[in-house]
Amino acid sequence: MSEMSKIALVTGASSGIGRNAALSLCKAGWTVIGTGRRQDALDETAAQASGGEMVGIAADVTNEASVDNLFAEIAKRFGKLDFVFNNAGNNVPATNFGDLTLDQWNTVMSVNLNGAFLIANRAYAMMRDQKPSGGRIVNNGSISAHVPRPGSAPYTASKHAITGLTRCISLDGRPLGISCGQIDIGNAASDMTARMSGGVPQADGTMKSEPTMDVQNVGDAVVHMASLSPDANILFITVMANEMPFVGRG
Repeated sequence: MSEMSKIALVTGASSGIGRNAALSLCKAGWTVIGTGRRQDALDETAAQASGGEMVGIAADVTNEASVDNLFAEIAKRFGKLDFVFNNAGNNVPATNFGDLTLDQWNTVMSVNLNGAFLIANRAYAMMRDQKPSGGRIVNNGSISAHVPRPGSAPYTASKHAITGLTRCISLDGRPLGISCGQIDIGNAASDMTARMSGGVPQADGTMKSEPTMDVQNVGDAVVHMASLSPDANILFITVMANEMPFVGRG
């Protein structure tokens, strides 16, 4: 690693959007730390990298000690952090609000909100304390940060919360050169969206298949956000399958 290397952290880098974003940043010349729960899957991601260097460091974003160990390792190996794609997330099966359990709610919130907070909080502190201070955090929101799907209360609430978190980090970080933005993604082709070809619940109560887009569109958008000069920020960006049922009335 050269002294001029740009250092990025991507959470949820084991598969899907996180894997693509990590590989896209590497291809653009970044040194990338990919994290997730499974070291073997992170190693698979790293083996596909080209351009910049990628290393996988297993961590559980819901566990404070695990997150602290991750950032201690980043500080030890790289000495700084320039960019974070705060991507890790999960969900539970669609459940009508009246049937939702606290365990289901907590399952989603533990990763999508508490985990996102822990990663952003530790990244912010590291960016604040490094010399010179500064950096950029991009939170993974969702189309659900704008409109819900039926039976998606935990996921939708978590993504609305991410929007508030993004705004507050952006505001608090201004004097320190720390910017924060959010990418809202709609129907990027991945393991998570494979079920859409068989139909997903619509607002009118029907089940319909939905179009998806190449996940590389997300990786390209993340690289663009990461590559902005420090005096610029994309606060919110929506990248979606062009024909998905988002704009319009159903």
